[in-house]
Order: sequence, then C-alpha cells, then structure tokens
Amino acid sequence: MTLMISTSVVEAENATRRDALTRDYDSLGERLARRGVDIDAVKAKVAAYGVAVPSWGVGTGGTRFARFPGAGEPRNIFDKLEDCAVIQQLTRATPAVSLHIPWDKVSDLGALKEKGTALGLSFDAMNSNTFSDAPGQTHSYKFGSLSHTDSATRRQAIEHNLECVEIGKALGSKALTVWIGDGSNFPGQSNFTRAFERYLDSMKAVYAALPDDWRVFTEHKMFEPAFYSSVVQDWGTNYLIAQELGPKAFCLVDLGHHAPNVNIEMIVARLIQFKKLGGFHFNDSKYGDDDLDTGSIDPYRLFLVFNELVDAETRAADGFDPAHMLDQSHNVTDPIESLMTSAMEVGRAYAQALIVDRNALAGYQQENDALMASETLKTAFRTDVEPILAMARLENGGAISPVSAYRESGYRARVAAERPAVAGGGGGIV
Repeated sequence: MTLMISTSVVEAENATRRDALTRDYDSLGERLARRGVDIDAVKAKVAAYGVAVPSWGVGTGGTRFARFPGAGEPRNIFDKLEDCAVIQQLTRATPAVSLHIPWDKVSDLGALKEKGTALGLSFDAMNSNTFSDAPGQTHSYKFGSLSHTDSATRRQAIEHNLECVEIGKALGSKALTVWIGDGSNFPGQSNFTRAFERYLDSMKAVYAALPDDWRVFTEHKMFEPAFYSSVVQDWGTNYLIAQELGPKAFCLVDLGHHAPNVNIEMIVARLIQFKKLGGFHFNDSKYGDDDLDTGSIDPYRLFLVFNELVDAETRAADGFDPAHMLDQSHNVTDPIESLMTSAMEVGRAYAQALIVDRNALAGYQQENDALMASETLKTAFRTDVEPILAMARLENGGAISPVSAYRESGYRARVAAERPAVAGGGGGIV
C-alpha cells in the first residue's frame, strides 16, 4: 500500500507520546472498570468504526461571496485521493471516500479504482449534482432539476443520476445520495404539490435502475439555494419519499439541514424505529447550514445523536445499518487537519455513547427520574475518552496525535510545491 507520509515520521512522533498514553489509558481503564465498563471492549469497537471522507472536503470551500484558495489544493480526484489517504493513514478512521459527480468524473475509471486500492481506500456513496450546471449541459437547473416543469430537464437530471450509479458500480460503491436544490424564492412561484409529484416520478425512475444490492439516500434541506420553499424540505417529507420509493430507499440526515433548535436526535430515533435511517452527513452549525467542523459548536448534540445510534446497536434494531460520512466546507483551516479532527470527534461521540450506563438509564426513564437520567448521559459525555481513541489509532498503525504528525511531516508544503497555486475568485464551494 502506498503511504503518503513516511512511517518514520509517524513512529518518531508516536515515540514521544507513547508512555504518557499508556499511563492515561491504564488510568482511564481503572476508572471505567469501577463503572462496569471494559475499556478494551470499547476500544475494539472504536478501532473498527469508520466514517467516509467527502472528496470535495479536501479542497478549500467558500461562500457565495468569495473563495480564498489554500496552498497545495488538489487539482483533480487523484490528488484528492492522496489527501484522503493522509487522513486515513494518520487517523485510521476514514477508510472510504465519497465522490461527487461531475466534479470527480474521469474517463478512466479503472485507473481511479486502482489509485484508490493502492492508497488503501474504498469508495462510499456516490453523490449526484443537479444543483449546478456543468459545462456543455443542454438544459439548465436554474429553476429545478428532478422537479423541473420541463420534462426534458427532468430527464437530463434522471440520466445524470443513472450515470452516477454506473460510475459507482465500476468503483465498488453500493449507494447513491441524492440532494437537490429545487424549490422557489417567491410565494406563488411554484405549485408545491405538482413540484413534489414531479420529483417523486423522477426519483422512481432512478430507483427502478438501482442494482439489487444498492441503496439510495435522499437528503432533505430546509433552505438554500431556494429561500422560500424547498421541494424536499424536512425529515417528514424525506420519510414520505423513502416510503414511496421502496425498501432500497432511506433518509440521509445532514446535521446542518434543520431549523435552529430542532431535536435531531429524536429524528434519528424515529427513522431508526421505522427502518428508514440511511445515514449521516456529519458537520456542525451555529446559524444554519454552516458546514462547520464536526463537534466544533455543539459536541453534546453529536453525542446525543450517537446515544441513539448506540441504543439501536445495543438492542440490534431491525434494519439498522447507517452509513456515516463527513460533509464540511473549510474556509480558514487546512482541510486535511479539519477532516482529521472531525473524524476524531465522531469517534469521540461514539466512544462516549458506548460507555453510557444503559441499565441505569433505562431504570431512571422507567421511574420518570428526569434529573438522574440526564446525569447518566452527562457522566458519559464528561468522560475524557481521548486515551481510548489514541490507543485505537496507535494499535491500528496510525498517529497518537494526527495533527502533530501531519504538521511534522511537511506534507502541505510538499504538495504546495508540486501543485500549481489556484487563484481566488467568486463564490461557490469546491
């Protein structure tokens, strides 16, 4: 397997931290044992856990006002895979990459798959793009795609999704994620019912072409780019879509695609209960769909989401098999560093949820003891599980401190010298 960072750099970095980590791990193990928790069992689950990296996440993002490129930005999907391989090498928590078409489209899919294999990466869900126009596109998506009033435009959007499936089949992917920007900016601009009917008809055509072993994840978003109405605006509509399409259709939950203060963890519980939770796009938000680094604003909410996931895992909930992926835009940080820390934050929330005293929690819930039920969750959340995460990385061949090892490697400076600088310009994400 091709490694993007010398193992000697990682080993030297680890050597300076190994003894302290061992002491911290043993100390935490003793404290958890008093609570009836086997630290090694938790570590094993954390070590086996993985979250997919979005190919577009390794480039510098932007807003609708401006984009300020970073040094050594990837020029193409092959460069992106190399950056993703750095994240996996150091964190050992991101074994798969999720592609976005047409951004990542290449003529030689065999070479792309070979590159991924050489770097130790697999390909997660394919993401279609009918929210912007590609060069040479016949029909514009300015006024919609899968729900457009024009049948030729809808057909074009359907064909694009079918193309994504074909590309995914060649790469070993098993899922298609569909998010559309369709909606309206003015009252009266769109007939809500007719637009949703057209969307369902289009998605049924996509669904009919899915291989038997594939899943389709539909994604909702309350606003943006349409600011008055969105065709797939909330989880309830998303659930209706999954029900209408059939057993291979599931709902994808992006943590930023909800109204402020919405109880996302309860939405997760509902979708698990009715066997329609497809997976996640993990990020964080302060005001809306900010696409901030996961856990940077509200790590407790992330923990509460994982509390529901571990609850379902513990009781072996029927049909429970969610896909996990990061979905972030990095405007002022090194994207590789942000994605590494985000992957670690997701793992942290998982580890914290694994040490919740579920028997005690169930008892307090049964007795309607609100305070102690809450304190049971907080006891797990307040526990510093970093030694578990670091030990899992170390034993899996990664870095005890991924960001430190990355900076010590000089990778960013090296690729900056190899990749031409990109000029700044208008708004828009990578």
